[in-house]
Amino acid sequence: MDFQPTQDQRDLRTGVRDLLAGRYGREELRASVDRAAATGRSVDRGLWRELGEAGFFSLRLPEDEGGVGLGLPEAVLVFEEAGRALLPGPLVATHLAAGRVAGAAEGEAVVTAFDLQGPLVAHLGEADAVLGADGEPVEVRAGDPVRSADPLTPLVRVPLPGEPVTAGAHRDAGALLTAALQLGSALRTVELAVRYAKEREQFGQPIGAFQAVKHLCAQMLVRAEVARTAVYAAAVTADPAEVAGAKLLADEAAVRNARDCLQVHGGMGFTWEADVHLHLKRAWARAEQWRTAAQAEEVLAAELLAAVE
Repeated sequence: MDFQPTQDQRDLRTGVRDLLAGRYGREELRASVDRAAATGRSVDRGLWRELGEAGFFSLRLPEDEGGVGLGLPEAVLVFEEAGRALLPGPLVATHLAAGRVAGAAEGEAVVTAFDLQGPLVAHLGEADAVLGADGEPVEVRAGDPVRSADPLTPLVRVPLPGEPVTAGAHRDAGALLTAALQLGSALRTVELAVRYAKEREQFGQPIGAFQAVKHLCAQMLVRAEVARTAVYAAAVTADPAEVAGAKLLADEAAVRNARDCLQVHGGMGFTWEADVHLHLKRAWARAEQWRTAAQAEEVLAAELLAAVE
């Protein structure tokens, strides 16, 4: 990537954005929320298979194994677009399960993982398989539903199948792809805030003309672009410390940008009809997946300690 996407990579990103815009726009997002409220399920199996056919889950599988044969930089661009669209489901776990779980690469299987702190599993009720902390499939007994802040991330509490694993290439990849999802959401909330600031008028002029709103939008853009730089760099190096830093920055950008976007929208942002709250709730959930802030800080601290020893 050389820290700037190539033309092929930009074309890949555009293709994924067009696919999701046509298949999972705002109406489909809202329909997913309603369906999840009624059934507890948020994964559209038809869309999941379409993603599989498009190579979403097999992107990093070698071509001789039926995959696309690309790498982490391309996967990051694809997941960034999924985060921008607020696509629900265990996207990261199913991607990591390609080549390990039958049907995962093709989108025929929905695979979730022990990627949250403690005995919580997301999307367990609609999953065909569960990855353990080491990235291998495990048997999971039925558990108890737990109320989730995000209506499109159902949670279940189940017994842990073993000791948790907090490090390793599997978890680094999961953390980086989750950071890419957060990055997409952070960039999308910048767009939503700027668009609303241009459209909403107060005292005879768009609210974007007021300095306080300008500053909020500018700060949102800076956060998102700093996170983008960190995520793209970590995708090139795959260095655990850089992955940890990327996850920290992307989590902060997604959460704080969603909050500032709410602020720009004013009272309208707190209504159920606005989409901003969905970005905030998803950002909260993702911040606890694959690598929390505390875990990322431990990785960075260990790296710094090793450098001075």
